[in-house]
Amino acid sequence: MVSGIYIYPVKGLPGLSLQESHVLAQGLKHDRTWMLVDDAGTFISQRSTPILSQFRLEPNSDGFTVYDPNGLSSISIPFYHHGKEVKVQVWDDTFNAQHFSTSVDLWFSNILNISCQLVCIGSNSQRLFMTNNSPEIPLSFVDACPILLIGNSSLLELNSRLAEPIKMDRFRPNLVVDDFGAFMEHELGSFKLGENTFKSIKSCARCSVTTINQQTGKAGLEPLKTLSTFRQKDNKVYFGEYVYFTSGSGIISLGDRLYYRERG
Repeated sequence: MVSGIYIYPVKGLPGLSLQESHVLAQGLKHDRTWMLVDDAGTFISQRSTPILSQFRLEPNSDGFTVYDPNGLSSISIPFYHHGKEVKVQVWDDTFNAQHFSTSVDLWFSNILNISCQLVCIGSNSQRLFMTNNSPEIPLSFVDACPILLIGNSSLLELNSRLAEPIKMDRFRPNLVVDDFGAFMEHELGSFKLGENTFKSIKSCARCSVTTINQQTGKAGLEPLKTLSTFRQKDNKVYFGEYVYFTSGSGIISLGDRLYYRERG
């Protein structure tokens, strides 16, 4: 059963918890469709700028409102925007995005103490995920793949090994499900959530963002230290499964049942 649905409209900033969401080829609607970039056009993330975790987002009539970490000021950002095209870079991918507003750039720059711009995905933002085992999949500003799914049992298992339990928001999932045991998300293959069919792509290798407490913005050693003792392979630590939408109604809701056949 689907117990959590989350989108992160601005890459690196906190997300919005939803009751239901449209599912598109590139992921959940409005997920990572905005992004902050530096003067070179390279994305800014919590890895280098953990204060991003301390902004707050709320939905509004045509988009969302972003509040600064102290709650003293805010800006409104629409879900859709057409602006001047600029080149941006997410890891090894360089592609076109659209600039939003110099006043919004200044708002973020003053708070973060770095020169940055806010950009959004546009019609000419051609970015694809390709492997030998999957079709060409369009991407937004996500790190790697369209949708990140995590089983709630996996977090419970991890927390049973930690001195202090952590919240699921450390892992920034799109979908949280309750229907199987710990780490069974890595055995899903092709599966259904309600009336929608998905397919696994690969397991998610975790980075230092998971060590940032999303409530305080402070970093520590966990959970990577503990995960490395039982979830490490080829010098990478894995937690969560990347999946993509293949067919169905295109609407996913809390409470949707999970139907799957284990790989192999």
